[in-house]
Amino acid sequence: MTDILIVEDDDAITDLVRMNLDKEGYRCTCARDGVEGADLCVRERFDLILLDIMLPGIDGYGLLEYIKPMGTPVIFMTAKGDVEERIRGLKSGADDYLAKPFQIGELLARVEAVLRRQGIRRKRLELGDVAIDPDSREVTKNGCEVVLTAKEFDLLMELMQNKNVALYRERLYEKVWKEPFVGETRTLDAHIQRLRRKLGWEERIKTIFRIGYRLEG
Repeated sequence: MTDILIVEDDDAITDLVRMNLDKEGYRCTCARDGVEGADLCVRERFDLILLDIMLPGIDGYGLLEYIKPMGTPVIFMTAKGDVEERIRGLKSGADDYLAKPFQIGELLARVEAVLRRQGIRRKRLELGDVAIDPDSREVTKNGCEVVLTAKEFDLLMELMQNKNVALYRERLYEKVWKEPFVGETRTLDAHIQRLRRKLGWEERIKTIFRIGYRLEG
């Protein structure tokens, strides 16, 4: 799995970025200041770092200088959005620069672009005879392609990323359909039934009474 470090002191931004990266199949670690970010870089290996500039302890430029010899790609995401700061950030060695406020879709696209330039792809997810490629959104069973709709694939990813965890219907619906759950479960239940049938997972996707579903792996 692709590992991303988020170094950001704004909890709301951190939670938003982490939630969306998790959904795309990335594994995220978070640091709230430059010192914690530096410590994590020493102890662990990351494929990409999302780095704020205005940080407590060590600022983003200082942390970038520290981690540059490690060769880990860096995307600055900062409120400093004027042209001079962008030029400074890129000349300092950042691989990309994203000014706040940003659309989460743009962040995801830039993350994918930087990782692609680095030759880093998200690893395939496998469970039994089913394999999932998060980048191509291709699913195979015993080597043969399984055709899923976009919502079926998103639902499968949500289940895969939470294996052996009972997921509430409300959470699954809101994660996949990105709209408030209003108590109607037929849409979600129908998608679960189709996933079970297409993947042969009638016994693997369990119905949890009064809660929702659990993928056993």
